[in-house]
Amino acid sequence: MLAKTYGSAVYGVNAYTITVEVNVSQGTKFFMVGLPDSAVKESQQRVESAIRHIGFKMPRLKIIVNLAPADIKKEGSAYDLPIALGILQASGQLTSASLEEYIIMGELSLDGILRPIKGALPIAIEARKKGFRGFILPNENAKEAAIVDTLEIIGVETLQDAIDHLSGDHPITPLTCDTREMFRQEQGLYGVDFSDVQGQENIKRAMEIAAAGGHNVIMIGPPGAGKTMLAKRLPTILPPLSLHEALETTKIHSVAGRLGSQANLISTRPFRSPHHTISDVALVGGGGIPQPGEISLANNGVLFLDELPEFKRTVLEVMRQPLEERRITISRAKVSIEYPANFMLVASMNPCPCGYYNHPEKECVCPPGGVQRYLNKVSGPLLDRIDLHVEVTPVSFEQMTAERKAEHSETIRARVVQARERQNIRFQDHPHVYNNAMMTSNLVKDICKINEAGKILLKTAMERLGLSARAYDRILKVSRTIADLAESEEIRIEHLAEAIQYRSLDREGWAG
Repeated sequence: MLAKTYGSAVYGVNAYTITVEVNVSQGTKFFMVGLPDSAVKESQQRVESAIRHIGFKMPRLKIIVNLAPADIKKEGSAYDLPIALGILQASGQLTSASLEEYIIMGELSLDGILRPIKGALPIAIEARKKGFRGFILPNENAKEAAIVDTLEIIGVETLQDAIDHLSGDHPITPLTCDTREMFRQEQGLYGVDFSDVQGQENIKRAMEIAAAGGHNVIMIGPPGAGKTMLAKRLPTILPPLSLHEALETTKIHSVAGRLGSQANLISTRPFRSPHHTISDVALVGGGGIPQPGEISLANNGVLFLDELPEFKRTVLEVMRQPLEERRITISRAKVSIEYPANFMLVASMNPCPCGYYNHPEKECVCPPGGVQRYLNKVSGPLLDRIDLHVEVTPVSFEQMTAERKAEHSETIRARVVQARERQNIRFQDHPHVYNNAMMTSNLVKDICKINEAGKILLKTAMERLGLSARAYDRILKVSRTIADLAESEEIRIEHLAEAIQYRSLDREGWAG
C-alpha cells in the first residue's frame, strides 16, 4: 500500500516542499531513496524503535521510502516523523484522511518523543504559500511557527500525539498568536540605554550620526574608555524594526536554530559580537551544510568587532563584498545559497599594542614603528568602507560622578528616525539605496553638493591634515547625514567641518 506525507527542506532562508512517499509491499528489507544524507538514512533505526515503543508494529515487509524531488539532497533528522507516519499509514495501522493536508516535520528519539527542528518559520511560511491546512511539528517549535497566521500549528510532544490527532481520537487545538500585537508590545524593548553612559558626548554624537545615515564606524581609544559600552547601545537608537525586517531576521535565526523553545518574532535589532578568534566560515557562513554566519545573524542590526586588529586578516577581508552588496552568496559544487547581510559594522581598537598612544596621562611604551605596524593589520580597502573614525578618550572622574542625567536612547532615536524619513523620500526613485551610506559616487555628486566656501574648507582640510583621496566621498556622505539631522536642505560649512573631524585614520602622520 502506498502512502504520502509531506515535509520540507530548508535552503538558505527559504523552504521547499518534499513529498515523502512510503510503499509497503511483499518482500523484505528497508530501502530509502531520493538523495538522503547519513542523518536521514539513520532514521530507519529511530523510526523502528519509536514505533515499537508506543505499541505499534514495524512491518516485516519490503518498505521503500522515496523523498521527492529525488535530485535535491535531503539533510538532517527532521524527516523522522513524516516517515514514521507514512509507514503506519501504508501498513494500515493508521487511517487518516487528512494526512496529506499537513506539512509534518520532527526528529524522533528512540522512545517516540520529538526533538526540536531548525527552520520552523520558513517551513510554515512555505506551507501556507502552498495551501496546506496545517503544520505538525515538535511542541518546542510551535510558538515560532505560530507567527504565520491562517495555518493550523499543531505542536506535539510524541509520535503518539501526532497519531491521535490525525486519527481523530484526541484532536489537538491549533496554537495561535496575534503576531502584530506581540510585535507591537515587544518592539524597542532593550536592556540597555544611552543614559547609562556618563560623559563621552562627542562619541554619542558620532553614534547618532552613524545611526542616522547607516554609516559604519570605528572607535579608536585606550582600554576602559567605554568603546564596548557605547557599541552595545547603538541598536537602541536605530529606527525600530519594521514587521518585514523582523520576519526576515527571525527566519535567519530560525534556520540557524537559535530561537529556542520560547521563540517569538524578533522585535529588536540584533547585536552580534563575535570573538576575534572566529574563522572566516563562521563569520560569513558556510560549512558542509551551509549555515548563516555572524554577518547574516546581524542582518538588520549591528555587527561589533572588538579589538579589530586582533582578527585574522583573511577573516576581515571576506567582509569586503558583503559590506558593499548587503548579502553573501555561499557556493558549493551542487548548491548556491544566498543569505542577507544588511548590517552596520561597528569596530573598536586600541591605538597601539600597549593601548596608550595619544593618551592624555599615560605614556605609550611601544617601540618605534610599532603603532604603524599595529594599524597596518587593518587593510585600506576595509577602512575605505568605514565612514566614521572616532577617537575615544577616557572619562574623567568628574564626568563619571556627575549628577546630570544623560540623554535617553528614545530621545536620540526620535531624531534618527526623522533623519531616516528624509532619506527615504530622497531615495524613493533609487532602488536598493535606503540611506546616505549606500550612496554611489554618482549619487554623491548629485546629492551632496557644497558651495564655494565649503569647497575651500574641504580643500584646505585635505591639504593640511593630509587626508587621503578616499576620505573625500566619505566626508560628503557624513556631512549629508549631519545636515539631515539638522533638518537642512543644504550642506552648510559647519556640517562639513564636523564631518572632517571623523577621519582620524586618514590623517597623514596620525600614527607617528
